[in-house]
Amino acid sequence: MVSVPGASVHQDGETVAWEPRGHEQERNAMESRSRATDEKADGWRSNGIVWRNVILMALLHIGAVYSLLVIPRAKPLTWVWSYVCFIVTALGVTAGVHRLWSHRSYRAKLPLRVFLAAANSMAFQNDIYEWARDHRVHHKFSETDADPHNATRGFFFAHIGWLFVRKHRDVIEKGKKLDVTDLLADPVVQFQRKYYKTTVLIMCFLVPTVVPWYFWGETLWNSYFLASILRYTISLNVTWLVNSAAHMYGNRPYDQNISPRENRWVTFGAIGEGFHNFHHTFPFDYSTSEFGLRFNPTTCFIDLMCWMSLASNRKKASVEIIQARKLRTGDGSYGAVNTRQEK
Repeated sequence: MVSVPGASVHQDGETVAWEPRGHEQERNAMESRSRATDEKADGWRSNGIVWRNVILMALLHIGAVYSLLVIPRAKPLTWVWSYVCFIVTALGVTAGVHRLWSHRSYRAKLPLRVFLAAANSMAFQNDIYEWARDHRVHHKFSETDADPHNATRGFFFAHIGWLFVRKHRDVIEKGKKLDVTDLLADPVVQFQRKYYKTTVLIMCFLVPTVVPWYFWGETLWNSYFLASILRYTISLNVTWLVNSAAHMYGNRPYDQNISPRENRWVTFGAIGEGFHNFHHTFPFDYSTSEFGLRFNPTTCFIDLMCWMSLASNRKKASVEIIQARKLRTGDGSYGAVNTRQEK
């Protein structure tokens, strides 16, 4: 494991051969496809509201409420399977597109990257390239108009409302200026983006629905509403709580001058992503939290992958820089004691 002595953004140390001109062309092509998608959606937009998203999210949540009525009729194995799918979905976001591809806080070998890309398609929260690009904008321009889910616009906007309106032009312009050459150079990211709709259909809906029906005779109706609709809706809202609740409720032991907070309730749902004040203070840290004994299943998963030689080069802030930062900018809620073990 590599210890990072300061709070500056690091590189993951992975050397990838690439041609700047080729990547510029590829990036332009991606932006052209994004514009084409926006143009197709214009018919659903009125006064900045993306009605397609409003309608789809309303239907999804109605389906999730109905799914609660299905729970008593489903087999116990289907409950367990739905939870397994939720954990895989969560890892596709937390260990995958967030800590690996957005922040490059550790390195992953090809088999692990393929698994995380498939899990990310199960999450159905935009492809890796777009999610990671927008998340880097969120960190660099947090709480400004360039932040895709700017929490200063209120809880509803930060939680789900940002999906109901057009992106602010600052989000688009700042996103174009970010360095995303690492994403362009990753064949797994590019494959998932190219075949995103197909992989979402398979991973988010077909696999969760068909497995209970095929292996233990669950009805397709029950498995679809529990393992697909309810699981998907819960996973979306858990991710959104990191953008909303973890930016508004909790303490700020590392930097009281920024909005993100330490929210342990969010952490339980988001399997380790609720220590948000730490994360925004030390975004390069693979663990996203200071104390090793805290509830952080994603960190445990990454550690396990390293033990299995599928991951390496975990980055973390040094104990000294954490202590200094708490004393300099923290709100004093954690004191100056760090119990995290060096690994």
